[in-house]
Amino acid sequence: MVSIDLIADQVITGLSIGAQLFLVAIGLSLIFGVLDVLNFAHGALYMIGAYVAVTLVNGLDVLGLSVPQMGFWPGVVAALVVVGVLGAVIEVGFIRRLYGRQEEVLDQLLLTFAFVLILTDLTRVAFGTGQFVIAPPPELQGTVRFTSSLAAPTYRVFLILTSIAVLGALFAVLRFTNVGRLVRATSSDRDMARLLGIDVSRLYTGVFFVGAVLAGLGGALAAPVGAVSPAMGNQVIINAFVVVVIGGLGSFTGAFVGAYVIGLLIAVGSIVISGAGQLLPFLAMIAVLVLKPQGLFGTEEGV
Repeated sequence: MVSIDLIADQVITGLSIGAQLFLVAIGLSLIFGVLDVLNFAHGALYMIGAYVAVTLVNGLDVLGLSVPQMGFWPGVVAALVVVGVLGAVIEVGFIRRLYGRQEEVLDQLLLTFAFVLILTDLTRVAFGTGQFVIAPPPELQGTVRFTSSLAAPTYRVFLILTSIAVLGALFAVLRFTNVGRLVRATSSDRDMARLLGIDVSRLYTGVFFVGAVLAGLGGALAAPVGAVSPAMGNQVIINAFVVVVIGGLGSFTGAFVGAYVIGLLIAVGSIVISGAGQLLPFLAMIAVLVLKPQGLFGTEEGV
């Protein structure tokens, strides 16, 4: 018989998994909601963010260059900058050339999938095929006790709070700032926004940059709770697409709810039904596609 304490522990683990998935899925939703680009390379950007953080925390040798140890938080900041710039380069140099094509969606999928292969192979060349691990920063290595019998690692609580803060910050920027109004106007009607004098190309690059930054943040923060390897982006992008399908493409609320639902299904499902942790999310996705193909929040305005 499954104990209540075990279920409670798995719920906390599921919430932290959901927080990690949300940080990836929200960037995916942002890019799709504004640019109408399904970015398969998002998982690879997440992986790069994890490797940048690991490099600065552990002080790895990369292609013969010795990188000094700089600590966890500088590693997170470096991951945001490196992945954000890489995302902007991909959008400006490659994806921008595909806008307006007759087969735009197919071309985007093929292009971004090509970047998955390229970035994954480059990572193997630079770091090898082994796994790396890092510890959370000292200030987040304790536990948070909720009751006498229920506690959670401080770092997992931090991940949950970070996901809530990111969602709140994105909503605040989009609803209450001039940049947010420009983003919402462009996502509603690209051509009209261009006629009104909005620099759509620059705005698209900025949005892709922010989406890539969120992927880098997700990767850097995921490094202390799992092994970092070249294949880590493949599973997370699959789960992220499951999240956005369940929540609704382009919906921030859907990404948040979908990520936590998937996280709970992965963690709790494995103890309810042996081996079902990775099966239940796909069953949930199938159910949503059958009952509500646009997703749980697909009728809402995504940005």
